[in-house]
Amino acid sequence: MKRNTQVLLALLASYALVPLLFGSNHYIMSMVVAALVIGGVALSWALLGNLGGMVSFGHSAFFGVGAYTSAIVSMKLGLPVPLSMLLGGLGAVVASAAMLPVLRLRGPYFALAILAYAHIFRILATEWKPVTGGAAGISNIPRLPELLGFDFGSKTGNYWVILSLVVVLAFAYQRIRKSHYGLALRAMHESEDATRVVGVNSTLLKALMLVVSAFMCGLVGAFNAHYINFLEPDYAFSSVWVTLPIVAAIFGGYRTLTGPVIGAVAVYLVDQLVFKAIMPSGHQLVLGLLLVAMVLLSPDGLLSIARNMTGRRHAAA
Repeated sequence: MKRNTQVLLALLASYALVPLLFGSNHYIMSMVVAALVIGGVALSWALLGNLGGMVSFGHSAFFGVGAYTSAIVSMKLGLPVPLSMLLGGLGAVVASAAMLPVLRLRGPYFALAILAYAHIFRILATEWKPVTGGAAGISNIPRLPELLGFDFGSKTGNYWVILSLVVVLAFAYQRIRKSHYGLALRAMHESEDATRVVGVNSTLLKALMLVVSAFMCGLVGAFNAHYINFLEPDYAFSSVWVTLPIVAAIFGGYRTLTGPVIGAVAVYLVDQLVFKAIMPSGHQLVLGLLLVAMVLLSPDGLLSIARNMTGRRHAAA
């Protein structure tokens, strides 16, 4: 009960205090929205890695397909932006269905195969000029609409939308983790062969995690397309949508529910607002060194450090 109260208070503070303190500062709000976008992708990556037991280097495929699907159906079919975003998530699911054959692979072979798919989708987006605009990209993508007198296309509106998306995705992640599917997936980590003996279809469960992870990532990519109002293949399928979420998830603690999001906010904001100000070029080097230190000193991430410090204080008291 105490933990639920803390989570509720944290959410209320996130919805109210951030716009109150930084709503008039468009630069800070842009950084916060970008951090939450990375957090959403990190959450989808962590779900696949933690529950599915599959390390992916190709989540940019889901992000890009979701972004392009939502942008195209909203512009060419005139569909409302919220519906287009859902279709963006479904577009990423279709992309993940094309990847199902690689579920037979394990370890680095699976990761590299997914990465190859991401490159394939980037090439398709570049060459399919009548639909995607090719290398020139798509501009004037519809922004988030005005609803009940409030402009969700504003910085504060975009912040509330992406925060809500991340909260919903985290809730879905938690429900899956606590379900019997989550129990079976955790058992698979110990011994996949043993779970097969007792009747668990490990391939089907992995496929479900891939599909869910793809939908989550595609939905975030769709939001981002309507947020920046422009898309081109090198941006939509950029390796940034792989590296930064992985760094964020590991930094925050990818085995925890909130770790990937907290890691994304901490990593991105500190990098952009602190390290970049000190070292305009090469600031990623400091971030890399911090990640190495985190992996060596606390493999379970920031939340593990926070829990250990809290435990010591309680023991001292």
